[in-house]
Amino acid sequence: MKTLYLDCSMGAAGDMLTAALYELMPDRQEALSKLNSLGIEGVEYIAEDSVKCGVKGTHISVRIHVGEEDENMHSHHDHGHHRHASPDDIVKIINSLNTNEEIKNDIKAVYDILAQAESKAHGVPVGHIHFHEVGSLDAVADIGAVCLLMRRLMPCRVVASPVNTGSGQVKCAHGILPVPAPATANILKGIPAYSGSIRSELCTPTGAALLRYFADEFGSMPVISAKAVGYGMGKKDFEAANCVRAIYGESEGETGSITELKCNIDDMTGEEIGFALAECFKAGAVDAFTIPAGMKKNRPGVIFCALCSREKRDAVVSAIFRHTSTIGIRESDCVRYTLSRTEESVATRYGDIRKKISSGFGVTKEKYEYDDISRIAAESGVSIAEILKSLNETNQQP
Repeated sequence: MKTLYLDCSMGAAGDMLTAALYELMPDRQEALSKLNSLGIEGVEYIAEDSVKCGVKGTHISVRIHVGEEDENMHSHHDHGHHRHASPDDIVKIINSLNTNEEIKNDIKAVYDILAQAESKAHGVPVGHIHFHEVGSLDAVADIGAVCLLMRRLMPCRVVASPVNTGSGQVKCAHGILPVPAPATANILKGIPAYSGSIRSELCTPTGAALLRYFADEFGSMPVISAKAVGYGMGKKDFEAANCVRAIYGESEGETGSITELKCNIDDMTGEEIGFALAECFKAGAVDAFTIPAGMKKNRPGVIFCALCSREKRDAVVSAIFRHTSTIGIRESDCVRYTLSRTEESVATRYGDIRKKISSGFGVTKEKYEYDDISRIAAESGVSIAEILKSLNETNQQP
C-alpha cells in the first residue's frame, strides 16, 4: 500500500508541505513547471536549496509580481504582501486555474475548512469572512501546489504525526493573538497537537487545513519501506531543524490507534442490545460487540464494547448513552495493528467469487466472500461445500 507519512514535529505551513512533497517527485523540474502552469495571475514558484541544522532540503518561494511596477517580493503567511479576499473571490481564482476539476475541488474543500474556522473564530457568517493571511495570493499558491502534488503522488494512505503548534503569540491582521491562532485551534479540534518549547507560530491555519483534509489518521510512523524522503524547509531558524519531513513508500501492515468504549449492562433485553449495537455502527464504530459477564448482585449481564477512531468518539459515546441503559462509559486508547487488505475476483464454473487478501507483518491470509458463496449456493442449488471444493481445485491449477 502506497503510504505517505508527514512528520509535523516542527509544525506545518503551506510552503513547507509544498516543498516536502516536491522533494518526493521523481522529476522535480517537471513538477516545478507543472506548478508554474497552474496559472495563478502574477505568481511564480521558485525552488531553492535550504539547510537547517545541517539538514539539506528545499524551500519553495512564491514570488508575486505586483501591479504595473512589476515589484518582485517574496511573501509568506506571517509577513509580506497580503490581499483581503472574500470566499467568492477565492472561488473565482480557483475556477480560473489551469488544472482539472478534481484538484480544483480539493482546493475549494481546503478553503472551506479555513472559512468555517475563521467564521467561528471571528463570529461572523462564512459569506462575510474576509481572508487576510489565508486570502493572499501566496496562500492560494501554497494550497494549489499541495493539492496538485498530492494528486500526482496519489498515496493510498496519509498518516501525520501529532502536530507541534508552537507557543507564545503571533501578530496578524486582527492584532496580537495566542499561538495556536484561534482559526488554527478550531481546525485542529480532534487532532493530536501540542505546544512544545519553541515560542513561535509553527502551525499556520493553512498548514492545519491541509493536514485535516489530506491526513487519514494521526499517530506514530507506521512500518514503511521508504522509497523517497523529502524535507520541506520553513523560513525561520530554531534550535531544531525547521521542516516538515515527508516519507513515502510501501506499507504492508498498518499501525494506528483505536478508541475502546466499554460499559456494563445487566437490565436490557437481547433485542434492545442488538439495536444499540447497530446504532453504534451507524455512529461510526468500526466494531461493536458484547461479552457475557457476571454482574453485581449475581446478575448475568454483558460488557458492551465499541471500537472507533478518535474523531468518531463523541458520536459513538452519544449513541451508547442514547440507546443503552448505562450511566457511565469507560474509555481507553489502544494501538491497533491491521493487515493491508486487497480484493480480487476468482472465476469459477458457478460464477465470479470475490476473494479478500490480507497481508503484512510477514503473513498473508486469504478468505472468500461468504455472501458470494451463499448467494450462488441459493441460486444454483449447489451446496457450499461443493463450491468451496471448486475453489480449491481452481487454486491448484497451474
